[in-house]
Amino acid sequence: MKTRITELFGIEHPIIQGGMHYVGFAELAAAVSNAGGLGMITGLTQRTPDDLAREIRRCREMTDKPFGVNLTFLPMVNAPDYPGYIRAIVEGGVKAVETAGNNPQKYLPALQEAGIKVIHKCTAVRHALKAEAIGCDAVSVDGFECGGHPGEDDVPNFILLPRAAQALKIPFVASGGMADGRSLIAALSLGADGINMGTRFVATKEAPVHENVKQAIVAASELDTRLVMRPLRNTERVLRNAAVDRLLQKEQALGSSIKFEDIVEEVAGVYPRIMKAGEMDAGAWSCGMVAGLIHDVPVVKDLIDRIMREANEIVTGVAPVTQDTWTPLG
Repeated sequence: MKTRITELFGIEHPIIQGGMHYVGFAELAAAVSNAGGLGMITGLTQRTPDDLAREIRRCREMTDKPFGVNLTFLPMVNAPDYPGYIRAIVEGGVKAVETAGNNPQKYLPALQEAGIKVIHKCTAVRHALKAEAIGCDAVSVDGFECGGHPGEDDVPNFILLPRAAQALKIPFVASGGMADGRSLIAALSLGADGINMGTRFVATKEAPVHENVKQAIVAASELDTRLVMRPLRNTERVLRNAAVDRLLQKEQALGSSIKFEDIVEEVAGVYPRIMKAGEMDAGAWSCGMVAGLIHDVPVVKDLIDRIMREANEIVTGVAPVTQDTWTPLG
């Protein structure tokens, strides 16, 4: 399947693995790229630029296909060594970067002078238009359904994607609620050029996370995520657990007077404990509503092949309807 996204990144299938903290390591990125998608190493999971350089080399040993690096620009007093990370990306020969968070404009020249294509994550059309205006090559449009940070506008993809298609000239992918061939065809029909999947790729054999994490996603329904940090205007969609319940109780009790320090126990430094050690109640961790569509933990190649097969069946003919795919009313 050819789209503007496959042409831009030189990939076979219009499927991108989103950058995810303590998930986007070389193993997963290489598996996605080898299966025809675009895998992403999560830059800031690597503690230093040298660590990122090593992870890029490790990924290069696992695949000769294109892969990228996610680089999130955070509003921090002591910011990461972004020039160092960019240098590691450029020197590592990476040809795709997914930027997120703050405006990446000041870092674009160094990336684009190296021939690197930049796709920026956006949760609103106005942000996507800004990314287009500053020279990003593509955007990932993240609907309200997505895991992680969905922004503050609460617009779901059935509205957000057609609006993006109306407004943008550059290609974009749909993120949030993407899991299967139906997701892909729906996204394309609404104007996107591909899909970005996060939660779905966590529940795969190659995802280097604890088995408890994968099984938690499989066990969850679409009703099991919660929105936290809304009073701080840093909304995050996470999977409900004991820590999330505590956090929400604090938000309710403290109201508008809440500060980050009040919830630091539930949100700071929890990802290694959850993703590596499998301590599922250690804190809040990003998960999309798409968990309700995830019922297995396949090999990445099998997942991507299945998505493309389902998409082809939808486009070329009527796929068999089974009790697994529909529920009669009444």
